[in-house]
Amino acid sequence: MNSLAPGKDTSPVEVSNISAHGIWLLAYGKELYLPYEHFPWFLEQTVRAITNVQEPSLGHYYWPDLDIDLSEEIIEHPDRFPLKSGNP
Repeated sequence: MNSLAPGKDTSPVEVSNISAHGIWLLAYGKELYLPYEHFPWFLEQTVRAITNVQEPSLGHYYWPDLDIDLSEEIIEHPDRFPLKSGNP
């Protein structure tokens, strides 16, 4: 009897905690903190939308329900990437 080939690996990224102050993303054993102060797009979203996170490439995280793309560098150093409004 032959075993089937293993399926595609599941994403190693997951939201490990959601609090009143921010969210924690766990990727490859490393925990990344996203405070709402720097990432306000997550503040009033559903748990389902926040936990639906993908990693299309190493260190690049995408929330399809929220259309949010963030890199590990942006998460670790939000001061280097200040929020900008599209309004003049």
